[in-house]
Amino acid sequence: MYGNFFKRLIDIILSLIGIIVTAPIMIVVAILVFTKLGRPILFKQERPGLNGEIFKLYKFRSMKNDKDENGEFLPNELRLTKFGKLLRSTSMDELPELFNILKGDMSVIGPRPLLTTYLSLYSEEQKKRHDVRPGLSGITAVNGRASLSWEEKLAMDVWYVENVSFTLDIKIILKTILTVLKRKNISSNRGKFKGNK
Repeated sequence: MYGNFFKRLIDIILSLIGIIVTAPIMIVVAILVFTKLGRPILFKQERPGLNGEIFKLYKFRSMKNDKDENGEFLPNELRLTKFGKLLRSTSMDELPELFNILKGDMSVIGPRPLLTTYLSLYSEEQKKRHDVRPGLSGITAVNGRASLSWEEKLAMDVWYVENVSFTLDIKIILKTILTVLKRKNISSNRGKFKGNK
């Protein structure tokens, strides 16, 4: 069945190719992050994956570590630099996730991995998004991305899970390339998921 063995095999092949092809870019980005933002170079955060199991997501860091007088991080908009915005708008901050795919934490295509705090807020229907591995890209990334409401995004994720196929994944991969090149719907005003109304 495509959703199991074959999909995983394709993930391994594509992630290996991706790591080899983008290695020079990742080296340059790592040097720039170190130069402009300092250590650590990678942003690591726990996210829920297949069946809700927690894994550690890797990204290039795009924000400064500035804190207030109480030792708390300043708001994201104050810590996100022009360089960080460039990383995000070009999706270069996502490149280390290729290693997550190779490890088996993620897939090339699937619902984007969200925060662990959302797990208890999903409806039974919305929990189906964890019936497959989370993806580097997904159906919401090429159909509105940040402009979608939470209800639209989660419903679309579940639709993907129920209709996953090789053809659908290829279409999403091709659309992802166009979306990244056009830098469409990068910024989101959606806010955090607070559960269902």
